[in-house]
Amino acid sequence: MGAIRVQFWGRDSELMRRIDQHRLNDRYLPGVPLSQHLRVVEEVGQLEPSDVVLFVVPSKGIAQTAALYEQSQAYSAQSILLSCTKGIDQESLRRPSQILSDLCPGNPVAVLTGPNHAEEVGRQMPTAAVVACANEQTAQAVQNAFTPAWFRIYTSTDVVGAEWCAVLKNCYAIAAGIGIGLGLGDNAMAALVTRALAEMNRLVTALGGRVTTCQGLAGVGDLMATCYSPHSRNRALGIELGRGRSLEQILRGSHTVAEGLTNSASLHELARSRGIEAPILSEVHQILVHGKAAASALGDLLSREAKAED
Repeated sequence: MGAIRVQFWGRDSELMRRIDQHRLNDRYLPGVPLSQHLRVVEEVGQLEPSDVVLFVVPSKGIAQTAALYEQSQAYSAQSILLSCTKGIDQESLRRPSQILSDLCPGNPVAVLTGPNHAEEVGRQMPTAAVVACANEQTAQAVQNAFTPAWFRIYTSTDVVGAEWCAVLKNCYAIAAGIGIGLGLGDNAMAALVTRALAEMNRLVTALGGRVTTCQGLAGVGDLMATCYSPHSRNRALGIELGRGRSLEQILRGSHTVAEGLTNSASLHELARSRGIEAPILSEVHQILVHGKAAASALGDLLSREAKAED
């Protein structure tokens, strides 16, 4: 397979200029030099049509980004649109792949997810991911496009499960961070993540996904990375909440997005409306939206009625 040509556009034109000039994304990925062959552009209209188009934006921006792309000369109905977004639309509860399909109905759409912190991917540290698409040939085409020996991709046809796992794990990473901020030990953290996985199973299967997806890279793989990694923005947010800082204090001056914060209210309401038991998700929602004290939320979780594990 020949060399892959890569183009890069972002909405901050000044940042694009700096990246093009210095071959470094000093804001989001400092210390990782970028290839001299990477084509960086300041306007979406400067992009050329591509075989695969990656959308690596916060969930609140994917619709606007897709609309800009669809209206530009870069658009091609033959391009595979690959969502790398781990969130949902807060009002409609549409998943990223659904938004892309709605705005670009003629294009094949796939999802790339898993334990993939950019800080490690950028340094070519071994990573595994999953590409989900209803069309297996499209999934395999994406799989074949990512060829580095250190970046191993598996395929799946469970788009629904892959995307809901990607959304939910962010909220559970906030819970894990809160536990760390409260000073919980390894026993408690292991129990928290295990019960978070149980909740994820209930929610994902109720929404049409598969248990096997929850048990794979999109589910338990990403859950572990996000709950335990110092690279996790959601975990970092939770740690500060557990230490007693207010949400306003934490967010002041931050230039990154913790998707768990953005999506927690929508996920809580979704679970409540469907009668799905999700106590950890509920307590995270109470802390983020209603300002409940982290220690009080922990006490309420521990004092719940005893029951069988399964």
